[in-house]
Amino acid sequence: MPDNPMSPEQIVTLAVKALDEKSAKDIKVLHIAEKTVLADYFIICNGTSSTHVKALVDEVDRQLSEAGEPARKREGQRSDIWVLMDFGSVIVHIFTDEGRKFYNLERLWTDSEEVPLSSLLSP
Repeated sequence: MPDNPMSPEQIVTLAVKALDEKSAKDIKVLHIAEKTVLADYFIICNGTSSTHVKALVDEVDRQLSEAGEPARKREGQRSDIWVLMDFGSVIVHIFTDEGRKFYNLERLWTDSEEVPLSSLLSP
């Protein structure tokens, strides 16, 4: 654990910027703290191929690790359709387009507040 852990909001901002830099598709940030104890935020996005998904995972991992917040756990690394990265208070879901449509996490969390990307990507 870092001496000065990042806040959930800082983790979200850094992860979203990393995803945006690598051209992730349809990035959504859901504030789920009031709905579950799993995390404070879900970040959901997709890549255009399994190679793109891997590049997105690698970039989020690199940027957050460099900031002192490496993923606590990763699931689905061998999957072609969905990788989950657990940062404790923030869980990042990176899908292929097909996987995202199949699992449809946004529908499951439809009553959660969506955080506007403009508030995260502004300079």
